[in-house]
Amino acid sequence: MTTDPASPFVATGSYPTRDGNLVRPLIDGEPAFRRICEAIEAARHSVWATITFMWPEFRMPGERGTALAVLDRAARRGVDVRVIFWRPDAETEALKRNAFWGAPEHFELLRRNDHQVRIRWDRAHAGFCQHQKTWLIDAGKDTETSFLGGINLNPHSLVSPGHGGGHLGEGQNHDVYIELVGPSVADVHHNFVQRWNESSERHQDDGCWGAGSATDLPFPHCVPAARGTTRVQIQRTTHAGRYTDGRAPPEGRAFDIKSGERTNFDQYCSAICAARRTIYMENQYVEIAEIVAELHGALKRGVEVVLLVPAIPEFSPTVYETVERRAVFEARAALGKYDSFTLAGIAGLGSDGLRKAVYVHSKLMLIDDAWATVGSCNLHRSSLFGNGELNAAFSDPETVRAFRVTFFQEHLAQDTSTLDDLAALQLFRQIARQNRQRHENSDPVWQGLAISLDAATYGRAAQF
Repeated sequence: MTTDPASPFVATGSYPTRDGNLVRPLIDGEPAFRRICEAIEAARHSVWATITFMWPEFRMPGERGTALAVLDRAARRGVDVRVIFWRPDAETEALKRNAFWGAPEHFELLRRNDHQVRIRWDRAHAGFCQHQKTWLIDAGKDTETSFLGGINLNPHSLVSPGHGGGHLGEGQNHDVYIELVGPSVADVHHNFVQRWNESSERHQDDGCWGAGSATDLPFPHCVPAARGTTRVQIQRTTHAGRYTDGRAPPEGRAFDIKSGERTNFDQYCSAICAARRTIYMENQYVEIAEIVAELHGALKRGVEVVLLVPAIPEFSPTVYETVERRAVFEARAALGKYDSFTLAGIAGLGSDGLRKAVYVHSKLMLIDDAWATVGSCNLHRSSLFGNGELNAAFSDPETVRAFRVTFFQEHLAQDTSTLDDLAALQLFRQIARQNRQRHENSDPVWQGLAISLDAATYGRAAQF
């Protein structure tokens, strides 16, 4: 693994680093899905998506109707529209309630509306999830564009930056997508084809939908032209033995598909180890001993660290404590002993004048204002060692700095474009602590959304 702080890429995955890309942030669900819909409506050849969770009644922004309706309109004007949906197994049965998994009522909906979309369903290895969230427009053409991140298709995710408004009390998610154009889109393309062709349910009676859904796809044979200055590597988690076709992407390299892929894990560890000034992370979970240990190492080196998590975690660690898990949570709690560490959440202002916690669902990390990763991968064992996950890691100071400025504008309600990364993260800590004091004094008038949390008691005692 390299330890170059400007470009801490790893070489354990199936896809190479590629120069010449353009990466744009899409923060929160309303702007992200609005932009994706615009791309679908402009598509001339194909729209291909990998979707984990989708409520059938979920509606796209701008009065466009349901996600299936948006896709169907594209299919009816001759665009090749394909979707890979995850199908939970017996061990993940509880997650069916949020997934379009091919239940009888889902097929009835497809028949009733005569949807022209081509669908394949895909299970993961037992007990795991096909967790990738990608959209690929005009695959293999000059206009090829991809979107990837972690946003699910449900009403909690269809929110605007700032997280205010009357429906805030019903729950909102903060989340992130990126729009990617350039050579690395070939690897998003390759990933889709590999999953489509080997989807687990393709030979089952209820494993496909739509004319042409039984047809496999050719792998990409060319790399898109350069569109920007950002170096990108598409990185994955795949379970051992998941794929049988190890065909390398164009100008890429083959990898040992039988042993699986855990590039996301390797990348997080390598990047944190490479940090010399700042680490900014947003993640739904941080529950991996190796990653927590790397954060301790960074803090000992004097790195400023901000970790944004759900102010109200989804699960209390007491629900599933084991000796191993206790050790991880205690090590994470000990991060709070460093003055340069900030654990924070975010909360929006409702129309009733009260602050409501916003659930942080994003999965991203920025290093030294020079390198970043964004995608679907949580920092827990499932995402790093068993699920199907996909992230984009990218290196370019101008691009990463722009991401940081955009995130902090939402979370702090302050322009940090004139600050370097160290000063910006120190400001984050200051404002989050001031908002904590205001919250404890029942004052809903904050600066921005960020509120500091107590690392020692996070997940064990209510903090919001």
